[in-house]
Amino acid sequence: MRYLEVIPGDIMRWAFKPQIMRRLLNYWPPFLFTGIEVAYLADDYRFARVELKNRPWTRNINSSQFGGSMFAMTDPIYPLLLMGSLGKEYMVWDKQADIDYIKPGIGKLTAEFLLTDETVEDIRQKTAAGDKYFPEFLVHIKDKNNEIVCEVNRTIYIRKKPKYR
Repeated sequence: MRYLEVIPGDIMRWAFKPQIMRRLLNYWPPFLFTGIEVAYLADDYRFARVELKNRPWTRNINSSQFGGSMFAMTDPIYPLLLMGSLGKEYMVWDKQADIDYIKPGIGKLTAEFLLTDETVEDIRQKTAAGDKYFPEFLVHIKDKNNEIVCEVNRTIYIRKKPKYR
């Protein structure tokens, strides 16, 4: 019984190292098979860059990038950055999102995700008493000319786990 209790925690500590997590995400089927790649994940979990490759199977009937793939490339990133930055005391879930397609995404697309010290401190303050908090993060997906092709607004659920409240 003790063996089963130790292994999952050890695996999670090993897997949650940023460079291992980046590689695991790149082999995760929803990313691997849709041409999505986590190109960079900072050691402190405060920045990530995600790319959507230009492949025949990532394009729609109009030869622009499939909108679902653009949406998917933003899906787990802010929760991942927040879990890495806040630590094991917090529950972090993706709660809600909406997308605004601005222009066709042609070629390789890139999205960058940034967590500032101020944002992390604000979250810690607003959840210190055990309250739920729902910060919003706006992600710009850009083309090779650095022009915005769509905006994704993601709302994240954050709360301290019961044993830390």
